[in-house]
Amino acid sequence: MSATITPVDASGPDAAPTPAARLRRFVRPGAALLSGFLLYLSFPPRPLWWLALPAFALLGWTLRGRRPRAGFGLGYLAGLGFLLPLLVWTGEEVGAGPWLALAAVEALFVAAAGLGIAAVSRLPWWPFFAAGVWILAEGARARVPFGGFPWGKVAFGQADGVFLPLAAVGGTPVLGFAVALCGFGLYEACRRFRAYRATGTVPRGPLAAAALAVLVPVTGALAALPLVDDSAEDGTATVAAVQGNVPRLGLDFNAQRRAVLDNHVARTRELARAVEEGREPQPDFVLWPENSSDIDPYANADAADVIDGAVKAIGVPTVIGAVVTPETGKLRNTLIQWDPERGPVATYDKRHVQPFGEYIPMRSFVRIFNSNVDRVSRDFGAGTKVGVFDLAGTKVGLATCYEAAFDWAVRDTVTHGAQLISVPSNNATFGRSEMTYQQLAMSRVRAVEHSRSVVVPVTSGVSAIIRPDGEIVSRTKMFTPDVLVEKVPLRSSQTPATRLGTLPEALLAALAVAGLGWAGARAVRARAVRARRTPAA
Repeated sequence: MSATITPVDASGPDAAPTPAARLRRFVRPGAALLSGFLLYLSFPPRPLWWLALPAFALLGWTLRGRRPRAGFGLGYLAGLGFLLPLLVWTGEEVGAGPWLALAAVEALFVAAAGLGIAAVSRLPWWPFFAAGVWILAEGARARVPFGGFPWGKVAFGQADGVFLPLAAVGGTPVLGFAVALCGFGLYEACRRFRAYRATGTVPRGPLAAAALAVLVPVTGALAALPLVDDSAEDGTATVAAVQGNVPRLGLDFNAQRRAVLDNHVARTRELARAVEEGREPQPDFVLWPENSSDIDPYANADAADVIDGAVKAIGVPTVIGAVVTPETGKLRNTLIQWDPERGPVATYDKRHVQPFGEYIPMRSFVRIFNSNVDRVSRDFGAGTKVGVFDLAGTKVGLATCYEAAFDWAVRDTVTHGAQLISVPSNNATFGRSEMTYQQLAMSRVRAVEHSRSVVVPVTSGVSAIIRPDGEIVSRTKMFTPDVLVEKVPLRSSQTPATRLGTLPEALLAALAVAGLGWAGARAVRARAVRARRTPAA
């Protein structure tokens, strides 16, 4: 009698996974991280804006067909791959803790986008819904918590890109939507091409969706080109931007506040001599950066005297960035319009002060993790009025540093009559990091969005003068004392983006919500069908 030996099925459910199978588990997580890192590489100072397209294509491959819970996890990895390197400058002087915490929290919004993209990825025309979901998540990130943190909007990486004219159509939401849509469309086109090679046929509907997802953003950008106009509707103005530089890098740069003030005074007096000698044209007005006088000139007569002397020397209205210290209450990050004959005549208080930088929310709790919060010993308060100064007949809109990241803060100045925008900034606390280049790109996008010249006077980073078409016509080097003088066009007409305000973003959010609702309804119906088909126990 012989025995029969039954071979063990190595592929059964209890079999150990092969090395290849174990490796495959990491393919999608790795792709998610890579998609985020490619998106980071598309941002300045690198001129690689086009990398955003393969970033979204890879993200589409990673998320399509996944369950929402898996989409959340994969989206979080993509968020970390993007935001960890993008925001590394936030830990430049305070250590890795705040940087890692900020990136970890902000990546949750990308995770939510991943969940939503996975949910809509089985729908017809899914690239459109997926791009809408991305913009919905960006909109949420720009508003909460603590007033939001829009740094890293996809639009801000497109200052050199072919899609930039769309900023004039619907602002950063429409520009970001176009980039995401084109990237998802490229992935869907590749997927449909592979299906065609395998089967020889492709349904017309999905093929049309893939084609339009690529063609609509490109065609829209070409159609929007006439909106990019740098003609001088209201004549021109000669503007000077002063970069005085700081004594040293780091959080303690303002320990030598008088030195910072004196640097800006000296550069302005040098400009006055150059004008007198005919080496520079006479500016119509001069713009100093944020924190150029951290000594309150209202409370310190010596600071007021040196500022007044410099303004009298150049002989034109000058905007001074000062820290105003009232006897009681909160500090004010203030821009002062200083007239050469009448002294200070108008002020603008920064309306969106920076959480954990200019004020500390939940101070006692945050102190547990990082004692650097006590460097901000007295919180700054927010202003309430839109900043538009009349400088020698030119209406100049003011958005101080961090405010340039917020759509409303810049748009308000234009709807209140600004013919030119100034973004005075202080980047000294972030050293030689990429932060100043990222912020400069925002100002270039704002120039096209509202068809305005933008002047960026910075204490120590990269100061620049930008035309309404986004072109930088003059710029400084980092941590180098300098003065930029340029004639720029003035404009008063409003782009569709300016006139429409938040409407384009609301419509894209509605598209995302519609897609999520449709996907949810389909999931409920599918579960009901499965329940009917499953026999009762």
